[in-house]
Amino acid sequence: QVQLVESGGGLVQAGGSLRLSCAASGRAFSSYSMGWFRQAPGKEREFVAGLRRSGGNTYYADSVKGRFTISRDNAKNSVYLQMNSLKPEDTAVYYCGATTGYMVSRSKEYAYWGQGTQVTVSS
Repeated sequence: QVQLVESGGGLVQAGGSLRLSCAASGRAFSSYSMGWFRQAPGKEREFVAGLRRSGGNTYYADSVKGRFTISRDNAKNSVYLQMNSLKPEDTAVYYCGATTGYMVSRSKEYAYWGQGTQVTVSS
């Protein structure tokens, strides 16, 4: 079992930055690949960024590539999403998830989710 708690969301102007954190409790955090997803009102949950358990391979949605960076600190049982050059279309609830699966971009691969944190980008 893994419990995930996101933090760091908020209201920011377009062009600004936010850093989301996801703290994990439970056993063997380092054995999970981690991902960030987001869901805007009226839309399906979509993949944002993923990171394999080793931390050596990262994956990004085309819409955030070059602006967002995912990282993890296994010693702190945490995963982060640094978001720069934010746009109004980045507005959504952001969720972190943990998976033992291979396809980190597929939400169905994830067994554990946090409760989400709201990110609002004003124009």
